[in-house]
Amino acid sequence: MCGKSGINGFFERCFKLSEHGTDTKTEIMAGITTFMTMAYILIVNPNILSKTGMDWGGVFTATAISSIIAILMMAFYANYPFALAPGMGLNAFFTYSVVVKMGKSWQFALTAVFLEGIIFIILSFLNVREAIFDAIPVNLKKAVSVGIGLFIALIGFSNAGIVQAGDGTILELGNLTSKGPLLALIGLIIMGVLLAKNIKGALLIGILATTIIGIPMGITQLPDAVFKLPPSISQVAFQFEWENIFTWDMLIVVFTFLFVDVFDTVGTLVGVASKADMLDEEGKLPRVSEALLSDAVGTVVGACLGTSTVTTYVESAAGVADGGRTGLTALSTAGMFFLALFFSPIFGMVPGEATAPALILVGLFMISPIKEIDLDDFTEAIPAFLTIVMMPFAYSIAEGIVFGMVSYVILKLITGKRKDISIVMYILAILFILKNIVGI
Repeated sequence: MCGKSGINGFFERCFKLSEHGTDTKTEIMAGITTFMTMAYILIVNPNILSKTGMDWGGVFTATAISSIIAILMMAFYANYPFALAPGMGLNAFFTYSVVVKMGKSWQFALTAVFLEGIIFIILSFLNVREAIFDAIPVNLKKAVSVGIGLFIALIGFSNAGIVQAGDGTILELGNLTSKGPLLALIGLIIMGVLLAKNIKGALLIGILATTIIGIPMGITQLPDAVFKLPPSISQVAFQFEWENIFTWDMLIVVFTFLFVDVFDTVGTLVGVASKADMLDEEGKLPRVSEALLSDAVGTVVGACLGTSTVTTYVESAAGVADGGRTGLTALSTAGMFFLALFFSPIFGMVPGEATAPALILVGLFMISPIKEIDLDDFTEAIPAFLTIVMMPFAYSIAEGIVFGMVSYVILKLITGKRKDISIVMYILAILFILKNIVGI
């Protein structure tokens, strides 16, 4: 139980700060940094889900509240510096695949998210997801961290307009003399100097400074108001469509949500925990079941409130890079989401060009485990390489893990190194192959 002898004593007893080599100031600053790099979800998620006919304001409030509840559980139950919110990619699948392409109602999609969350909770209690986490070989775990680093960096470069879809090419360099990319490059330099001088909270300070510089450049838009009451969730909360839960379409949608969320979450936990040296000598994450259950509960709560699947955010790496090591970092992030409910105009003024440099530099921080990957044994090196490159190339953490794990099993099997393959790895590889054959 948490103690009550002063605020610092409360935090120390709750989160064991000294045991993790951190302090209150570092943790709070790290939490704010995490929030600033993921605050875009408060605007982007309602924008995407409202295309299904859902009420924009209701989704905004549901996004914030579901994030707060899930993050608080991560903070106090798991004591990890990981933040959660409705996941990007998952919300796009919700809107463009389930509603637009399949022609289903948003209530149908919300029901699928709810069912996925219930299954997640069951899997968490049965330690299925923990078994998946532990089954990933150590070299692949390190590769996941590196791959996530490249994935985050790509998101940052794209958000800044430094790279863009090409005319006849997959990617090309953006116009670096235009305001957006120029502001992001200025922010990159500011953060780089602060990091080189070992300034605590370098990423957060850099985000704020870049936001201010963006005002005279016409990129940062000053809000008309400061305080604003959160919109009602009455039009989106508990809007389920029970009559179709036993249909084949529902099974397909639930399975897809389940697959992407499981491996996005596992990948994020593996990558960020590996970078923060939270894995034990066997490559396992203590209290991983608590972290996974927090994710599952967040999904159920989010569906009830009226938003798509809640998942652990890869942007948590920004807070970890700023020194966050305990649940106090997560608590700080949850506090910022709460403030955003009432001061959304202020948080909404931070442009993507200001947070992009932080994501790019987090990419740098995340790739350091590549030094520890065995590159001499090709049955280890090739799966690790595929894991790393397929995350940014396929624009999916989950697909990067799939390529890495399947190639690991196949190479080990063919080269006679069967003892390196666990039963769980065999099962996962077969499921991944079947999933792609069936095309779901």
